[in-house]
Amino acid sequence: MDTLLSLLVNGLATGMLLFLLASGLTLIFGLMSVLNFSHGGLFAWGAYSGVWLYQMTDSFLIAVIGAVLIGMLLGFIIERIVIRPVYNNHVSQILVTLGLMLVLSELLKVFWSPNPLNAVAPTFLQGSFELGGVIFIKYRLFIIAVGIIALVGLHWMLSRTKLGLIVRAGVMNKEMVQALGIPIQRVFTFVFMLGAGLAALGGALLAPYSGVIFAEMGMQFAIQSFIVVVIGGMGSIKGSALASVLVGLSGAFMAYYVPDLSLAVNMLLMVIVLLVKPSGLFGAKG
Repeated sequence: MDTLLSLLVNGLATGMLLFLLASGLTLIFGLMSVLNFSHGGLFAWGAYSGVWLYQMTDSFLIAVIGAVLIGMLLGFIIERIVIRPVYNNHVSQILVTLGLMLVLSELLKVFWSPNPLNAVAPTFLQGSFELGGVIFIKYRLFIIAVGIIALVGLHWMLSRTKLGLIVRAGVMNKEMVQALGIPIQRVFTFVFMLGAGLAALGGALLAPYSGVIFAEMGMQFAIQSFIVVVIGGMGSIKGSALASVLVGLSGAFMAYYVPDLSLAVNMLLMVIVLLVKPSGLFGAKG
């Protein structure tokens, strides 16, 4: 039972990190119909920025907030310069953003180092505690809590605010929203910045979780986030949340019980879901 609970917490923590990355990705695709393969690069930049700011300020809060702001700034620049010229052209989006992913990874080596960097959790989140005979690692529980807060916040924004109403309306009919005098391009930019900020937040939280970060980590997590988005359904936040948990738990349990299948289980899960429901768990039917 102790092992099962430990794997459950570990899988949920991994799932919440994937959710932070995938939720921004699914928001960007759902509203803007943009396939942004550079999203993993923003995740890596969040990790490096968080580690650097923590070393500079010795404040984990400042490091996380700073990483999110850097991610949003990068998102603003990318949307303005890279994404706008390739709206409504998925082939160009894939090519351009894949190239941008490589550029972002190489820039990390230029600004910091080509060598992996070590990262540690703040003192108050280090260690573990025992509850009912089960040992819980503080930082993993912290990640789960942040992921839940992000999920609740996104759901509230999309369902309870005027901005959320505009975003949801823009997903269904962009032309009608623009005809009503709403500056849909500004909404596009904000959504892209929000998605980039969520990716950077995930990266900043991942660094102490993994202990080591490296420039090429963005590609690895970008692939996993696309798997999550496909499983959950394009444009669905709740789908991304459920798919992130499924991917995180399946990876954790397989890595412990059947290590040889730990890398393939996510692809297998995606294939099964697509065979049963091609649009994803919560995706709209095509």
